[in-house]
Amino acid sequence: MVVLGILCGLNMYSQNNSIKGAILDGEVPVPFVNIYLQGTNLGTSSDRNGAFSINNIPDGTYKIKASSMGYSSFYQKVNLANNGVLVLNILLKSSSEQLEEMVVTGTLKPVRRLESPVPVEVYKPAFFKKNPTSSIFEALQNVNGVRPQINCNVCNTGDIHINGLEGPYTLVLIDGMPIVSGLGTVYGLSGIPNSLIEQIEIVKGPASTLYGSEAVGGLINIITKNTLEAPAFAADSFMSGWGEYNLDIGSKIEIGNNSNLLLGLNYFKYDNPIDDNGDNFTDLTLQDRISFFQKWSLNREYNRIFSLVGRFFYEDRWGGEMQWTPEFRGGDEIYGESIYTRRWEILGKYQLPVKENILLSVSYNDHSQNSVYGTVPYLADQRIGFGQLTWDKVLAKHDLLFGGAIKYNYYDDNTPATSRLASNEADIVWIPSLFVQDEINFSQKHSLLTGIRYDYDKRHGSIFTPRLAYKWKFSDNDIIRLNAGTGFRVVNLFTEEHAALTGAREVIIVEDLKPERSINVNLNYLKKIYSNDGTFIGLDASAFYTYFNNVILPDYDSDPNLIIYKNLDGKSVSKGISANLDMAFPAGLKILLGATFMDVSNTQNGITQRQILTESFSGTWSISYAFRAMNLTFDYTGNLYGPMRLPLLGELDPRQEYSPTWSIQNIQFTYSGVKDFEFYGGVKNLLDWTPNRGNPFIIARANDPFDKNVQFDNSGNAIPTADNPYGLTFDPTYVYGPNQGMRGFIGLRYQLN
Repeated sequence: MVVLGILCGLNMYSQNNSIKGAILDGEVPVPFVNIYLQGTNLGTSSDRNGAFSINNIPDGTYKIKASSMGYSSFYQKVNLANNGVLVLNILLKSSSEQLEEMVVTGTLKPVRRLESPVPVEVYKPAFFKKNPTSSIFEALQNVNGVRPQINCNVCNTGDIHINGLEGPYTLVLIDGMPIVSGLGTVYGLSGIPNSLIEQIEIVKGPASTLYGSEAVGGLINIITKNTLEAPAFAADSFMSGWGEYNLDIGSKIEIGNNSNLLLGLNYFKYDNPIDDNGDNFTDLTLQDRISFFQKWSLNREYNRIFSLVGRFFYEDRWGGEMQWTPEFRGGDEIYGESIYTRRWEILGKYQLPVKENILLSVSYNDHSQNSVYGTVPYLADQRIGFGQLTWDKVLAKHDLLFGGAIKYNYYDDNTPATSRLASNEADIVWIPSLFVQDEINFSQKHSLLTGIRYDYDKRHGSIFTPRLAYKWKFSDNDIIRLNAGTGFRVVNLFTEEHAALTGAREVIIVEDLKPERSINVNLNYLKKIYSNDGTFIGLDASAFYTYFNNVILPDYDSDPNLIIYKNLDGKSVSKGISANLDMAFPAGLKILLGATFMDVSNTQNGITQRQILTESFSGTWSISYAFRAMNLTFDYTGNLYGPMRLPLLGELDPRQEYSPTWSIQNIQFTYSGVKDFEFYGGVKNLLDWTPNRGNPFIIARANDPFDKNVQFDNSGNAIPTADNPYGLTFDPTYVYGPNQGMRGFIGLRYQLN
């Protein structure tokens, strides 16, 4: 891909060499590309015509690097001597980085992000390496408008909020297939390792037209690595000052001339109980988990797709009183929450050997849960099967997509979720679906996307979900997108409300629940700015509005001992604005800033109240600077969250009703001066922030987790006594952030291409 010509000129009175040439994409010049000699301060950027020149270079051997948004970086070793003039014409290859990446989530077909009528945010592994974590759940904390919500102070399970909406409104996909739901959403998110990720695509707002139930607030599509582009071997390991240890290993094996096998292993262990807030409960759940991953791809005629993915995941986690050991599991002497999770998944894609572009996608997963919360056992099994057939057809100005899907959901547990069924049988649901989508390209500047989906659920009958998206590309650097659509969600209470299992609250369902429906409008503006000196600035801003009816919300307020479920007799609204600002400077400085302001409220009987555990604003940032001469990179990442309403146990509860504005900030240094290796280290949670600041306690009645010394009245309400002056029961659900304080970490990466 590189046309290299060397012209040498002699100049006897100096020892200064130069490199000059042009940067090309095919035959088209690429402006404002950063070019520099690694290990030196010598560099420049290409002009508007793609030309560049670096002068006054001493004799020696150098490695030249050329990089630009939307292209794979170019590297070339060069030798300079005797006042030489080296002419390099560099042909850059488009990559899936930054603004030019290919996305599939918005329309179920590959399209460049700039051409997608649906706004899609894309995050590559390099983004998550700025603040290394052991799982996807933790990694998303630095994505604007996305917040991992911990729902239990004891076992630290959680879900993912998008634009302030509860976790069950977020659909998590792997390679476009909805296999992470129900039990997997609550217990399986921490088991998805970063090592298998090619990129993560995020759509904010309903996507039920293409993906069905659960995609009401938004969706996260985790796309696994491409076997053709993966390195031959890669390893990444880090440990923290708290005793956390994480290991990722990946390897690519070529099998014959027509197939590739990608293998991956992730192992995480934390077995060091810490109680910094002094409540005799573990601040961080102890975990021992392992995940195996394999992806097999076959090279077929005409580049047709055939891939098969398999993953196995096992985790043993517990949290509770510091003196808890496994022999106390299920007893009422020492409180502990112990969770054994076993999960396996299979995903396959096969493009039919016909002239038309027809793709078959299938997946199946089996999730088994063996849990005990104090004395309460929770034994559950869930199996999800999914099959989908899509036909992509272009007719004149119409880019059509026809599809049919079927989802099988088997769920069985030992709670009222299935005991309410006849003979306590498992809950088995088949949901067939049909959908059609048409993208009409009126011109290079204007396109319109329409679509509709039909689902049939035996519990609720027929469900229709239409969508509409309009894109106006009024210049190559300015795009406006308007999206509108509807969403629906069928609720599985016990797989979604972990608070129903922890503490002493009882779940009450007061009526036959109807499926939730939503209407959403999203206006998005994308702006790119290229300056003459090679600086790039990108702005991605959105305004959103979502209206819900039949919304099902847990009522924590009516009775401190109950969680009451019913369809809201009123409305629920989520509205706000969000923006990302991306800046890259030739000197090696990169800045990504994000902010979201939102108002999420519920109105019932004429009374409007902010939704519980929902922040009013949030911010994220990532600031990176490359010290090129030292092969050193500095990363400063963080987030900021505004106050959110918290679940109190009653009027006497002394804990804060609203959280303060809080922030978690991190720094990292990465050294890449040794071939094939990267050494990194830093500090997490620089401010040493934890939720117990300003609160007398976080876990209510931590000294009496089985409520043995709590007195109740005839209505079941706790009575204030000398031993219990606030009239509380044991409750670990008052949680809005991690309990881990400041800690250091070090790590090592190795990659063999």
